[in-house]
Amino acid sequence: MTSALPQLSPAQRAVVDAPLQRKLWLEGIAGSGKTSSGIARMLHLLQQGVPAESILLFVPQRSLAQPYREALRDYPGYSGGQLAVHTLGSLSKDMVETFWFLIAERAGFAHPQDLPNFLSLEMVQYFMTRAIEKLVAQRDYFKSVRIDRARLYSQIVDNMNKAAMVGFPISEIGTRLQTALGGGVEQAHIYADAQACAMAFRQYCLRRNLLDFSLCVDLFAQQVLALPVARNTLRGRFQHLIADNVEEDNPAAHRFLMSLLPNCKSALLICDHDAGFRSFLGADPESAARLRQACDNQVALDGSFVMSEPIAALGVHLSAPLLGEAAAAETDFRPALIAEAHRYHPQMIDWVADEIGKLVFEKGIKPQEIAVLAPFMSDSLRFSLFESLRRRGLSARSHRPSRALRDEPAARTLLTLARLAHPGWGAAPVQFDLAFALTQTIAGLDLVRAKLLCDVLYRDDGLHPFSGITNASMQDRITFDIGKRYDQLRDWIMTYSQGEPIAALDIFFRRLYSEVLARRGFGFHADVNAGNISRNLVDSARGFRWSLDFLRRFDDDIDLARDYVQMVERGLIANFYLRDWIEEAEDSIYIAPAYTFLLSNRAVDAQFWLNISSEGWSSRLFQPLTHPHVLSQGWQSGAVWSEADEQELERQTLRRLVLALTRRCRQAVYLGYSELGESGYESRGLLLETLYTALRRSHAEGATPSPQTPPP
Repeated sequence: MTSALPQLSPAQRAVVDAPLQRKLWLEGIAGSGKTSSGIARMLHLLQQGVPAESILLFVPQRSLAQPYREALRDYPGYSGGQLAVHTLGSLSKDMVETFWFLIAERAGFAHPQDLPNFLSLEMVQYFMTRAIEKLVAQRDYFKSVRIDRARLYSQIVDNMNKAAMVGFPISEIGTRLQTALGGGVEQAHIYADAQACAMAFRQYCLRRNLLDFSLCVDLFAQQVLALPVARNTLRGRFQHLIADNVEEDNPAAHRFLMSLLPNCKSALLICDHDAGFRSFLGADPESAARLRQACDNQVALDGSFVMSEPIAALGVHLSAPLLGEAAAAETDFRPALIAEAHRYHPQMIDWVADEIGKLVFEKGIKPQEIAVLAPFMSDSLRFSLFESLRRRGLSARSHRPSRALRDEPAARTLLTLARLAHPGWGAAPVQFDLAFALTQTIAGLDLVRAKLLCDVLYRDDGLHPFSGITNASMQDRITFDIGKRYDQLRDWIMTYSQGEPIAALDIFFRRLYSEVLARRGFGFHADVNAGNISRNLVDSARGFRWSLDFLRRFDDDIDLARDYVQMVERGLIANFYLRDWIEEAEDSIYIAPAYTFLLSNRAVDAQFWLNISSEGWSSRLFQPLTHPHVLSQGWQSGAVWSEADEQELERQTLRRLVLALTRRCRQAVYLGYSELGESGYESRGLLLETLYTALRRSHAEGATPSPQTPPP
């Protein structure tokens, strides 16, 4: 069919060549060839003359559509027509925008004659703050909650999103949480406060024609799909459906697919066994399974194109104890498992870097085929890994989504320099922040010498030239090479600040990056991570500017640049940026939280699991204002969440995690273990206990112990 695709198995070929009037359910483990079958089916439809614009590719996350986009781009037989690629959010937005004037008044918007304003995640956080900050202060809400306000408000947003995806009114959020979780009088107040804030934000949006994700999905499900003209539009436009990773989608998406299926000429719904990793974002595999019976045929793909036999056995031996079962795999998993016990955490980091060096320089494995994973990727852990790899001549890239922009060094640097370049804001950076920014900006400058520069050259009227240092020994210590680059940066900032300030902060960031920071000799040069964060910050500031121009009709006290900087420094959680998920730097080791790696849906030759004694591998993050399982469709109304529920959730979470990781690994898993963890304390999480159980059983069955694995 096309040379761009790998050779298909008979089972895959049967799916691809099925009649065009057939609706198929395709399931299997990760690596069994499901997405390859979906891509081949899409190209087969086009080859049979199906118009591209009549095909809907539906995915839970935009990055999961990338293999389809790449195959379509490389397919020689494709010309003309726009294949529709949608998530629930993007389709809801398109349909609400199309039929806005038919639903706006009935939905309760104060200005139904005006256009809607769709909010990104970042803009939702900004408007949430404006909507409820005074209310929280006046009524002393959340007085016992000790987390950042940005994280607190994001949990309120998460509650509203869960309500929309499951299909219950946001007015029921507090009651559902209180009934299931209890927690005493104080916790009841917290849930009531969260409920009040959600209602206040919804009214704020209705008064200003603002649509966050939850309101947009509500309007699509309750208002748009109730219009006969909208239903006919969808049925007429999408005659062929391909929905991949349906297990990672939510009940609202599944209800939409169920309503679309009867009117489709063909459909292919693809489901991954033992998945549902986006449960914290509303993923519901049980809801997805209901789509199975709506299909004409159910097909299961066996085997894996990824795992070696020892890796497959490792997955079985680790998952079986979590179900209280004996492992059924006959293959010895120990050749695929490599570990070494260490006393201290830095020793483990050095061991990881040494082993990666052996893989790259001695065994010829490409760096991009190596993934370093942990339950949480802290700044200190990331920095230690980067430095250890750098000392061995290796480069790395990291991806940490759902992370505050202010926590990224590149973003902090740009924000600090923006303050310095805009003295009219009256918000000059403090000396330590400027010293940190200089270390990120000027290649080779350490924090000690940066502080010396600031001590001598940073005054109330800004930075002074390097020649202002009259002490010869201090000049020699800092070096004239660094002084030259310092002067280049200072001259650029002084020239900018003495002219007319640019009204658009995103343009300032772009100019600063391209004209100074990305040049040779400066810190962002050839730094993929810094480049991505800089582009994200530019996009974020631009979106902020575009979203707020209209708001001056309602609020006249908005200073775009000031408000944006304050918003980011409060802990703004970054938007979903597709480039972070799909861009791969050649010759770079991939460093990420384990779930981020899984959601990127890729396989590698070798995986390093760090901090295997940490409870984070199985335990969910504590969130005082929300609970993804209690707010799910499968939770029984009136039930109480118990300790037994929590323990069962931990076992099932770890089981899915180890199976998913091993199914995306070809050759070996390296276990990073230290008796004293990153924080300096001992821990014994469920993953470590499960590993010991698997090793004991394997040893009892007569397998030869590996000298590199820690003893049970």
